[in-house]
Amino acid sequence: MVDDRQGNSGGRPPRRPAGSGGGGRDRRGGNNAPYRSGPGRARPAQPQHASDGQNAAEGVNAPVIPSTIEAKQLSPEIRGELTTLDKSTADTVARHLVAAGELLDEDPQAALEHAQAARARSGRIAAVREAVGIAAYQCGDWAQALSEFRAARRMGSKSQLLPLIADCERGVGRPERAIELARSPEAAELTGDDADELRIVAAGARADLGQLEQALVVLSTPQPDPTRTGSTAARLFYAYAETLLALERRGDALQWFLHAAEADIDGVTDAEDRVGELG
Repeated sequence: MVDDRQGNSGGRPPRRPAGSGGGGRDRRGGNNAPYRSGPGRARPAQPQHASDGQNAAEGVNAPVIPSTIEAKQLSPEIRGELTTLDKSTADTVARHLVAAGELLDEDPQAALEHAQAARARSGRIAAVREAVGIAAYQCGDWAQALSEFRAARRMGSKSQLLPLIADCERGVGRPERAIELARSPEAAELTGDDADELRIVAAGARADLGQLEQALVVLSTPQPDPTRTGSTAARLFYAYAETLLALERRGDALQWFLHAAEADIDGVTDAEDRVGELG
């Protein structure tokens, strides 16, 4: 079986909720996950909450938004989606989305609370539903994430959500469905990093089913280019190395862990550690 440690299959940094920005490493590992946070890995949040008056207005027990966060920190494109709301509501929603983005890596549960508070005020806006989905995904709540991503797509989300949806299908125990999505006409239209992300998910789904040879075929069609750099390339190389290792091709696996370490300029995998172990 493919190794299930942190960094397995490379790990995918989630898209920021609604283009709010923010940095830091993604959370990885769990259930042969190619790029997911893993069940139970998030720390439970203990946020302060707003006054009863604000709670009543939002219809939820909304977390307090730090005073340093401003609506203008949200990307102009996403702020444009909020123009259907009155200004006060739009500003509050924008600030919740910014807060969610800033908390996503360090406290995904708190990020989810902010995203849900935004949804309570603007549940018919695609970017908001996408934000809830991403935060739920980081918390390992695959069912909620899947529901939110599907809703965002119905509402016209401009993001490429297919790899995330496919991985959520894996998370809820439907690897066959993830493979079907990877074979869909929509998948065939993906290019660049989006296509590679879906390859990683499809290979992970094959591994879930114990189909390691098929997983290797997915990852090697086309053959990865070891000269590439960046987070997606590093994760792809890592997934390839992990699968080779599971197939007892230790020498080849070491070579691709080396490629993953060289490509990983943002430090999203533990490829260097794996090189040390195997070397």
